[in-house]
Amino acid sequence: MRTNPVFKKAERKSAKLRAAFCGTSGSGKTYSALLLARGLGDRVAVIDTERGSSELYADLFGFDVAQLAPPFAPQRYIELIRMAATQYDVLVIDSLSHAWAGEGGVLEMHDNATRSDRGGNSYTAWRNVTPQHNALVDAVLNAPCHVVCTMRSKAAYELVDDGKGKKKPVKIGLAPIQRDGIDYEFTLVFDLSIDGNIATASKDRTNLWRGRNEIISDIHGRELREWLESGKSAPDYPVPPAQPEPQYDFEAAERTINGFDDDGLLAQWLSQERIKHGWKKADHPHYVAVKAVCAERAAVIREARKTAEQSNAGEDTQVS
Repeated sequence: MRTNPVFKKAERKSAKLRAAFCGTSGSGKTYSALLLARGLGDRVAVIDTERGSSELYADLFGFDVAQLAPPFAPQRYIELIRMAATQYDVLVIDSLSHAWAGEGGVLEMHDNATRSDRGGNSYTAWRNVTPQHNALVDAVLNAPCHVVCTMRSKAAYELVDDGKGKKKPVKIGLAPIQRDGIDYEFTLVFDLSIDGNIATASKDRTNLWRGRNEIISDIHGRELREWLESGKSAPDYPVPPAQPEPQYDFEAAERTINGFDDDGLLAQWLSQERIKHGWKKADHPHYVAVKAVCAERAAVIREARKTAEQSNAGEDTQVS
């Protein structure tokens, strides 16, 4: 039998955990993360954005902590992740939500970029912000240690039967406060209930949490560590530093776009620009930004053409 030099038999390799705890206030995110971390390894570090809330448990757990105050820019997270990644077995990030919605986080960075844009285009303002958030996600995924994150959930209340024929409001958790789809990046995503701090896995690549609803303990951390280390040893590749997003001259591109008077030629230029810069994904921030400007210019071209046609039709009517 001929052997394909590209494809080979799939094997599960040893890996580091990427876990997230999601919940509203009072659901036990920090405490659960510390319990899981204690089972995963001996040396634990915490990045604390919650005004020292992790240190309230310092008498119960042994860990080192770095307090992160505003601004919560992704680069500040990245610096601390790189400092901790090679010195500790487990890194707890409490919480990752501040990088998105906190003071100086991605949403505020986007608002500032929108206000500084000449056209005030919030869509194109993402071109400078998205790469920074992507770099933070890459830093979490590439860290050579276990990483456990907490994320706040958007709070909402639901009326439930109290068993006595009456309704009572109960706080429930919804989507985590982070970029949509962030849960795809993790090995395990736990949703924590307010009532009892019970963990349920909404995403599980280990298959260890299928059908389980349990209160987190360090036993769960040891169970996960055993499973993660049971895979075939992976090559010890050095972790490459995060590469900055290639710069793109948006001002020059905008001048070129505004010089077009034919929307067909404009569409051809956009297609060539996409190939030239390797924007393979339709949601690449540079491609999205340039495409939006092209759409605006194409609309202007079509409107000008329509006006000209109407004007010519009016002149023809007068002549006849």
